[in-house]
Amino acid sequence: MGIISWIILGLIIGALAKLIMPGDDPGGIIVTTLIGIVGALLGGFLGSAIFGVSLGGFFDLRTWVLGIVGSLILLAIYRVIVGRRSKVRR
Repeated sequence: MGIISWIILGLIIGALAKLIMPGDDPGGIIVTTLIGIVGALLGGFLGSAIFGVSLGGFFDLRTWVLGIVGSLILLAIYRVIVGRRSKVRR
C-alpha cells in the first residue's frame, strides 16, 4: 500500500477506534488521524512479529483488524499518558 492509502486507512481506523473507545481526549481530528496511522502500523508490526500474520491490501480484513487493534492499543496508551499529565497540572 502507498502512503496515501495509509493516510486514508489511518483516518478511517482512527475514527473507528474513537467510536469503539469513546471518551474526552484532548485532541482533534489530526491527533485521531495520527493515532490511526501509527496504530495501523503498530498493529501490522505486532501481527507480523507475534502471530506471523502480514498485512494484505487495503480491502483485506486482516489489514483492518490489525489496524484497529493497534489503534486501540495506541489510544489506550495515549489516554494513560495524557491523563497523568492533566492530573499533575490540576
